[in-house]
Amino acid sequence: MTLAEAYARFNSGEVIPPNDPAFSVVLPIVGETLRLIGKLNASGDIGEARQILSQILNQEVHESTTIFPPFTTNFGRFTTIGINVFINHGCSFLDLGGITIEDNVLIGPQVKLVTENHPLDPATRKGLISKPIVIKQNAWIGAGATILPGVTIGENSVVAAGAVVSKDVPDNTVVGGIPAKFLKNID
Repeated sequence: MTLAEAYARFNSGEVIPPNDPAFSVVLPIVGETLRLIGKLNASGDIGEARQILSQILNQEVHESTTIFPPFTTNFGRFTTIGINVFINHGCSFLDLGGITIEDNVLIGPQVKLVTENHPLDPATRKGLISKPIVIKQNAWIGAGATILPGVTIGENSVVAAGAVVSKDVPDNTVVGGIPAKFLKNID
């Protein structure tokens, strides 16, 4: 199985059991990601942190993007980051379902992007169900917010600090609370 086939498998909407061949493709990369995360978080230089993040994502992170360590991800290869993105310290990305961060996005400290979930049924609970997260251009994710699997944050939208977002956020809106609800439109 290729990495692209594993990605398709994780995004099938099905429960992926722990013995699925897709895991045998991603687990060796997880080990490398863990090693690189340690290196990224030990770095005292923003440019070096960006370069290490590029290695984790297996893609060039544009020089206009800033990441403040510490940062964690469980995989990394299924995350795409646009230009002029700011990721503040303490963020955690679980990306087996895929994370797309478009241009000019602000991500506050301690934000969690979680594309993975588990079934409620105890018999299959160790399996994964994953869905992608998309954060569109000019969005701002406030400190401590959690974005759950399958959510799209609309263009220019704001997620208030501490919100837990379980549903799509339309363009040009502010949401907040647990679960996140519409607060107002942005003119």
